[in-house]
Amino acid sequence: MATIVNIRRDVDDKFYRYRMPLLTTKIEGKGNGIKTVIPNMSDVARALSRPPTYTTKFFGCELGAQTTFDEKNDRYIVNGAHNADRLRELLDVFIDKFVLCKSCKNPETELVIIKQGRSEDIIRDCKACGERTGVDMRHKLTTFIVKNPPVKIKKGKNKNTGGDAASGVGGGGNPDPTGESPEPVDEGAESDDAITRKIKAEAAELNKDATIENDDWVADTSPEAVKQRMKALEGSMAAAVIGGDDDGSDEDANSPYAVLGRWIEDNDEKDPKALSVAIFQKAQELGIEKKHKAVTVIVQALFSENIVAEIPQYAALFTKLVTSDKHQKSLLGGIERFVGFSHPDLVSAVPKILMALYQHDLLEEEVIVQWGTHVSKKYVDKDTSKKVRKASEPFLKWLEEAEDDSDEDE
Repeated sequence: MATIVNIRRDVDDKFYRYRMPLLTTKIEGKGNGIKTVIPNMSDVARALSRPPTYTTKFFGCELGAQTTFDEKNDRYIVNGAHNADRLRELLDVFIDKFVLCKSCKNPETELVIIKQGRSEDIIRDCKACGERTGVDMRHKLTTFIVKNPPVKIKKGKNKNTGGDAASGVGGGGNPDPTGESPEPVDEGAESDDAITRKIKAEAAELNKDATIENDDWVADTSPEAVKQRMKALEGSMAAAVIGGDDDGSDEDANSPYAVLGRWIEDNDEKDPKALSVAIFQKAQELGIEKKHKAVTVIVQALFSENIVAEIPQYAALFTKLVTSDKHQKSLLGGIERFVGFSHPDLVSAVPKILMALYQHDLLEEEVIVQWGTHVSKKYVDKDTSKKVRKASEPFLKWLEEAEDDSDEDE
């Protein structure tokens, strides 16, 4: 079983969010042909969101040794015999110089090459604090990086994708003026349209005489009906659904998130397929269908004590809604509130809930692992956060063992 350590090895916190496999080495050959092979270089580099060639070349620069890359066969070699502890120390130096944000010391950075006339500079673009800090261009590795620039990694929903600290290598993006991260659109637009068509087609089958717009649920969402329900319902639902979110303005009982939560509670007797269509259309009407907070609200308002059986019924809806790492974290935040506040008797079922979400490709492995090893007060209090993550340990262990078995098979 692979040993996992904190990316910043000076941080002695088992719940530190950013982790990586412990670097391993293997000495091959003898005499002048002796060399050090790094079997898990790709895994380590993926956790750092840097190409494995960068780290290997850095070792060569620091040790004054030749390096060899065979990316097709996943072999990264440094000439000479070098023990693992020495290379781990150099990896810490690489992380400090080329990964950690100089301002906040967070590894959630991307390398970006900026041209300044005839010269080129390399900066670390931090996705955590927003600072852009330069690297020391006097280091030999910078020449290699400029000649072999980082490639943008498009985020996908493939659960076999390796974890990374910075959610991709290279490039940048313009922030959403609403305050939420923009969603990836390169490859997702077409697939999203396909899902929408599928949902609408299913609704058409369930409603023989009309299009989706003529369904009964439309009448229930008129301003008059919404106003009546808001007067009839207590304000506790709004506090339970959106309390503690990262935008205090949404704690207003009249916010679109609160309206969506109450609307779902009023319409939860519908058939799952029809309700899935109705929920997405309602979120569109409120202008929050792309907001990650909407996912947290829907989880709490939609599911019951039979959540494990209900997840497959609403998988198509969440596939449409969950389009980024941030949405996945909000999905997990909704689960925290669901079992932590609404259904504390279901805490023991957390592994089954995570397994159902994982099997329907709603959560990626690296997002689950990061969530499971980092207690947070964003969605619930600290004690509840610990309790939910403690309950998730059997599933996290299964994930780790499954990955080890896969590596052995390869």
